[in-house]
Amino acid sequence: MKQFHYFTANYSFANRSVKGQSMSQSVQTSGIFSAHLEKRHKTFSKGTAAMSDQEDDIILSELNDEELVQQMHDDLYDGLAEEIAEGVNILLERGWEPYNILTEALVAGMTIVGHDFRDGILFVPEVLLAANAMKTGMAILKPLLIETGAPRMGKMVIGTVKGDIHDIGKNLVSMMMEGAGFDVIDLGINNSVDSYLAALEAEKPDILGMSALLTTTMPYMKVVIDTLIEKGIRDEYTVLVGGAPLNEEFGKAIGADRYCRDAAVAVETAKEFMARKHNQLAAG
Repeated sequence: MKQFHYFTANYSFANRSVKGQSMSQSVQTSGIFSAHLEKRHKTFSKGTAAMSDQEDDIILSELNDEELVQQMHDDLYDGLAEEIAEGVNILLERGWEPYNILTEALVAGMTIVGHDFRDGILFVPEVLLAANAMKTGMAILKPLLIETGAPRMGKMVIGTVKGDIHDIGKNLVSMMMEGAGFDVIDLGINNSVDSYLAALEAEKPDILGMSALLTTTMPYMKVVIDTLIEKGIRDEYTVLVGGAPLNEEFGKAIGADRYCRDAAVAVETAKEFMARKHNQLAAG
């Protein structure tokens, strides 16, 4: 039986960057996110019986395809990994193509999460839960997608720069990008120029993402970009940078294609650049 989750929690997000500025934001969440969850959650009643005050059991296998996909959006929003795995398997049993499950159930659901994160309705803990649920579904679909040769949105190599061991923001971007349909190669923390170059050579990505949380490590991003220029390969990649001490001016100064203030913006920006690339290829 699925029920709304009641809790009281305090989350403090230090140095969250908004519109290029740094701010400290403390969020108090009590009870359920009532207004928003009421909008997101739908209970499918049986027959003509009126809905009671207590939520009915939702048996995923009894929902039609449209209802099931909508419920999976809700389950992603709540970070319910087991329900997502069950929903994916049900759709596969009903003959759905893996790529359609990815785009209509998972990517569409994570798009809602991304928009609400961008708009300040959801915060990092909730998004991490949603991304983890997404990864559970992807674990089932990934081998099937490879087997069927399904198209992907694009490929990204991402890592925290040399001297920096912070990875929460970078991990969130990785998971959100996967949720948006990208192949993501996560290099982890403390990456040197050679580490980035080796990954670019091996993986041939569309996008290079670099993260830094320290003012002492952020200049290393320029070292990487300058090396790409020296080797004559800078224009082969879209370079996105992010991290708490960065801003748009810094991104421009070091030669990055775009500074992304958070994971949601990173996904939107990556989609924008990939759409532009596909249009250029089609026109050429």
